[in-house]
Amino acid sequence: MRRRRDEGQVTIEFLGMTPLILVTLVLLWQFVLLGYTFTLAGNAADEAARAGTAVPDGERQAACQEAGQDKLPGAWSGTVSCATGGGYVKATVKLQVPVLFPGSIGFPFDVTGHAGAVEEDKD
Repeated sequence: MRRRRDEGQVTIEFLGMTPLILVTLVLLWQFVLLGYTFTLAGNAADEAARAGTAVPDGERQAACQEAGQDKLPGAWSGTVSCATGGGYVKATVKLQVPVLFPGSIGFPFDVTGHAGAVEEDKD
């Protein structure tokens, strides 16, 4: 009786699975970038709101925006907006989620981070 040889079978199976493995790794990396963008947006909004509470009213907007932008890495583009009212400083940070590489093109939607802090008493 002649036995079949299956030399090279593992190589063929691995080559068949390679595209699926690569797609899975790319998707996992993209989800990591999405989560990191949410973290950056929340942290920048928190820092912006905190910075806006410690300055006089006339300087509040500039200090808030500067603190928010300062906490963002250069590869993440976004906007920082601040508002006051009712004794609160509220900051909103909108960031674009990069596609595969930070600093490259982004998805057509924004990730938004919100934060608020109570205005400090200036008396």
